[in-house]
Amino acid sequence: MTETETTRRRKDPKPPRAMTAQQRRRLRVPRTGLHEQAAARLRTMIVRGELSPGQQLGEADLSDALGISRTPLREALKQLASEGLVELRLNRSAMVAPFRRAELTELFEAVSGIERCAAELAAVRMEAGDFEQLEALQDRIERHHGRGELREYFQTNQQIHSAIVGFARNAVLKATHEALLARAERARFFALSVLGRWDESVREHQEILSALRDRDAVRAGQVLAHHVRRTGEIVAETLDEKADAAAAPEVAAKSRGRKTGKAGR
Repeated sequence: MTETETTRRRKDPKPPRAMTAQQRRRLRVPRTGLHEQAAARLRTMIVRGELSPGQQLGEADLSDALGISRTPLREALKQLASEGLVELRLNRSAMVAPFRRAELTELFEAVSGIERCAAELAAVRMEAGDFEQLEALQDRIERHHGRGELREYFQTNQQIHSAIVGFARNAVLKATHEALLARAERARFFALSVLGRWDESVREHQEILSALRDRDAVRAGQVLAHHVRRTGEIVAETLDEKADAAAAPEVAAKSRGRKTGKAGR
């Protein structure tokens, strides 16, 4: 071997080593988890009232119904708990988060503030294509309302609210809205089932679209904020009525007991 060849070989870099196990793990692309699919199904059922507020969520029943093991189910329940839809209880079954008046008031104060700000920004930032999209969605909810298609109406209603927030073109505002969306959706669906609210909601949506068309930022914000707060009020009023109705038999029984006691004296 000549001196030149020996020198060249010394200068050549060493061949790369095989990838380590740690590198292989870090490069692995995660698959969509079963817990995400389970969370999506449970979320839909909770939002639409198919799983009632306060209903227990037994792991054995849910695992069997969803066709998954308990490990992904527990991850799904943790995810829903972080969204405020499920409550995890120590040494007891998880349950669907009940509606609580104070929490609803705070939720809709926050959502109305976010959507008011979004409507004000959207009124001056919307482009021609945005108006076309919003008008198409408005036509769709009016058709669903006319046909009595509540679930389809609700889905399109949610698209309208998300679209207006998106038209504000503010990423921070949109992310904040999305963090509260699942809890707000559940209350909105509950409110729409109340007699008279559905008709009222359609009229309010027409007013919101009109204000946005006029690029009236102040009016658009006011109308949308009122629309959101009104939903919260409807839910709170309905909860109060149900609580009063549930308490009435107990109050009557106590009253009868006092009268009986007096008569016995």
